[in-house]
Amino acid sequence: MIFDASGFVFETPSVISRARRVLIKPSAAYSASYPVTTSQSMLSAIVEGIRQVSDADILILEGTPDGEPVFPIYQALDYNFPRVLMLDVKDCIWVEVDNPLPKPLAVPTFWVPNVILSCDYLITVAPLKVVKGRGSLSIMNLLTVLPSSKYGAEAPWGWEELYDLGIDKVVADLYFTLPFDLGIIEARQKFITQENPTQGEVGECGSVFVGEPYEVDSEASRILGLKTDYLDLIEEARVGLES
Repeated sequence: MIFDASGFVFETPSVISRARRVLIKPSAAYSASYPVTTSQSMLSAIVEGIRQVSDADILILEGTPDGEPVFPIYQALDYNFPRVLMLDVKDCIWVEVDNPLPKPLAVPTFWVPNVILSCDYLITVAPLKVVKGRGSLSIMNLLTVLPSSKYGAEAPWGWEELYDLGIDKVVADLYFTLPFDLGIIEARQKFITQENPTQGEVGECGSVFVGEPYEVDSEASRILGLKTDYLDLIEEARVGLES
């Protein structure tokens, strides 16, 4: 689950060899390079690892909080991979998906890109961030798959309202609604920020965490001493779901 970042090679899960479509969700809502966003080298390692075992279609999907096009960001970050389809959340067809929890923590349904539902294997890969004292890891990275026209500033139920509901509750609901198969935390460095998402302090960590998203976020939080409230909410909701 924990690898040395200096020699990291993506060990492709065997199930990917049977997949027809693999979706990778990076953290790429801004044009600032790693550790603000997922590095080009990390995505390249994942794509190369998948190609070693599978000819599946590989899709990279990201959106921006304000609805600006994501393709100029892809270009700025040098996200250019052969035989990989680059997608923008705002250009996708969206469908409303029910939260499977009997008692949702905050949001009973989510609007999400339909392409997510058509993929056989889902990977979320994010840099290690601490935002306003709280860990922002592989599950928090899922927020930008929500279309800004439904949840952005101009939407009747916008980002501000999601944060008013409690963003940790929203993220926990999203974890159950979109069950991603694999979480990767690119922790070569740690990015610590307050208000401006592209400005902050950078510290060295030297690791890469790989595993089921809840497990990998939990392990990183435990080892690095991060406060990650959505993990506690997921654990509580999971107990209720199993019972």
